[in-house]
Amino acid sequence: MPASSSTITEPARQTPVIGDYDVVVLGGGPAGIAAAAAAGQHGRRVLLIERYGFLGGMGTAAGVTNFCGLHANVHGDIKQVVHGVADDLLARIDRLGGLNAPHMVLGKIMAQAYDTAAFKCAADDLLLAHKVDIRFHTLAVGVVMESETRIKALLIEDKSGRGAVLARSFIDCSGDGDLAVFAGAAFEKGDEHGNTLYPTMMFRVNNVDADAAGDAWRSIPALMDAAEKRGVKFPRKGAIVRPMKHTSEWRVNVTQVKNASGRAVDATDAVELSAGEIEGRKQAIEFFEFLRREAPGFANAYVVDIPPQLGVRETRRINGRYQLTADDVLSCASFDDTIGVNGWPIENHAAGDVIWRWPDIPASRGFNHLPFRMLLPVDAQGRAFDNLTVAGRCASMTHEGQSAARVSGGCFVMGQAAGTAAHLALAGHTGIAGNAKIADIAVTSLQKVLERDGVNLGRDTA
Repeated sequence: MPASSSTITEPARQTPVIGDYDVVVLGGGPAGIAAAAAAGQHGRRVLLIERYGFLGGMGTAAGVTNFCGLHANVHGDIKQVVHGVADDLLARIDRLGGLNAPHMVLGKIMAQAYDTAAFKCAADDLLLAHKVDIRFHTLAVGVVMESETRIKALLIEDKSGRGAVLARSFIDCSGDGDLAVFAGAAFEKGDEHGNTLYPTMMFRVNNVDADAAGDAWRSIPALMDAAEKRGVKFPRKGAIVRPMKHTSEWRVNVTQVKNASGRAVDATDAVELSAGEIEGRKQAIEFFEFLRREAPGFANAYVVDIPPQLGVRETRRINGRYQLTADDVLSCASFDDTIGVNGWPIENHAAGDVIWRWPDIPASRGFNHLPFRMLLPVDAQGRAFDNLTVAGRCASMTHEGQSAARVSGGCFVMGQAAGTAAHLALAGHTGIAGNAKIADIAVTSLQKVLERDGVNLGRDTA
């Protein structure tokens, strides 16, 4: 029968098996780094697959250069609440001279800037210390299922061709939920109207006169307001313009990229994403020209870096046994199956603006628990997968819940829990001999191991 004019038929192929691992992690951002390190430190044979030639996810590929969510405002006392693998990585970045001291954000919480080159090198060093195999420049393109709820192999493609990687446990830290969707997991995109968080093209400038710039993060928004009254248009309200470790270099977070219909660019649509990359660079240069023209200290600056890709905040969110909600964030919710905490508020990048919603500060403890159930994806029939977890911004959250817990602090927490859970499932911590269903592991066992490995479960602060 002739093929339709809109499709072609590919010949059948025998795909070579190129590896057999205990744990395969897809995606090398904060969640993937933590997942791979956690499984590796417990002696598991781990492969991490990353599409770029370096680790860090949006933190390096999109030039974020800033860890958010490591800290919380605990009854008025701002302190680091995310620990474990994150501490090891921070120490390695600091030893390379690439870590800033934490700085205040909106007078209510702290974030911590870093040098992207130091982050890349520190992440390599961390994973190699735990004997994790890393395969860069590689895309996941499908899965082979052993049953409706158990994955047998991840199919990949790279310059070496197409191959299959076998594993007993898989962790999706892709950001877009690619692996989980290949396996048949249910997912959502956006709010009730389909609106996702808008992406941003970050950029960095050098040769800034830091003394003349002063507290530019406070003065530049006022300059923008004055310019708007003269008819100048900006992609969104406000701007984050702050110095890096070396104060002649500053990062700029101000752009907002939409598609032809005015909605946020869909980063799972290659055509939209391609157009968004171009538009993001255009906005970056236009705002840089405004900085050089009107902001004190920036007259002789130059653009030192526009990162490899647009900074994506939200695409698919995989449905799990529990969805973290806005109310969970704002009420500082507790869960019996806590695997760590999120201290970042709701940061909703809506059309033309960034809308912040906070827990009651300083009356509250300022953080919510992250439940293990949000890492356990389900299919359209509500069945959990035997050997799949999801960690990072594609984990099970509502649109508003995700706008808080998607940041790097929460991703470190989810990743470490997923890697540790994979180890425990393989060790048979369900009363069943190895290769047990990951959803059946004893949560108390998981929590004990996480605490032993330095994770703060958030159970000691009311």
